[in-house]
Amino acid sequence: MATRERRLAEFDGAGEPPPGLPVQVLCEDQSGTYQLPFPCYYLDGQWRNHESGGTLEATVVGWRMPKFANGHKAFR
Repeated sequence: MATRERRLAEFDGAGEPPPGLPVQVLCEDQSGTYQLPFPCYYLDGQWRNHESGGTLEATVVGWRMPKFANGHKAFR
């Protein structure tokens, strides 16, 4: 299992992403860290599910630009 520090290092977004930009997020709860299986965006101080627009009920601890399965960034 990946350590918390290593997972956080993989989600290297600094500060807040540009409003409305779909990104991958890392969340944390009492059991540890986990990546949500859907893109999210940050708008007006809230994280939202990019597909449904619903507000996340999770604690986001990191974000990064989406990556393809081969490791390349989806957006440049």
